[in-house]
Amino acid sequence: MKDIDDLRKYIRNVPDFPVKGVQFKDVSTLFKDPQALQEVSAILTGYYKNYGITKVAGIESRGFIMGSILAQNLNAGFIPIRKPGKLPAKTIEEIYQKEYGSDSIQIHEDALEKEDVVLIHDDLLATGGTSLAAYHLIRKIGVRNIFFNYIIELEELNGRDKLPEDIEIMTLLKFDR
Repeated sequence: MKDIDDLRKYIRNVPDFPVKGVQFKDVSTLFKDPQALQEVSAILTGYYKNYGITKVAGIESRGFIMGSILAQNLNAGFIPIRKPGKLPAKTIEEIYQKEYGSDSIQIHEDALEKEDVVLIHDDLLATGGTSLAAYHLIRKIGVRNIFFNYIIELEELNGRDKLPEDIEIMTLLKFDR
């Protein structure tokens, strides 16, 4: 691929999912194409290769896919951020609001060290609630060096505005809707 925008054709729109009125951007169609998946992996790995990332924190569940690939490519560890009751050891939790209700996420209490350089990855930045909750979880552990990364950003929802101004945010593809 010659242009990042060529990746747009791999994003499927699913109307009224998970609730009526939501236009869901589905990245599974991007992940199933080997060339598109390799392209995204190469772009993101190239972007972060000199950041000193020690851990990639992937947000459940689509954030696990590219997050794991990035962790491997960056020679970093992978940390899952999950919905309650999915992690087996002692966890810390953050409750937050999202575009269609409230939710909570958890991380293992011993998942990170204060010195870690953490890349929070998810497939999509919408209203920013989940990302902000992930950020708060990681800060509770004492980590200070944090970056955000997304494949897609829905700009009209202004999720970026909820995130800390001093944290770098990188999105691959931006959509109005």
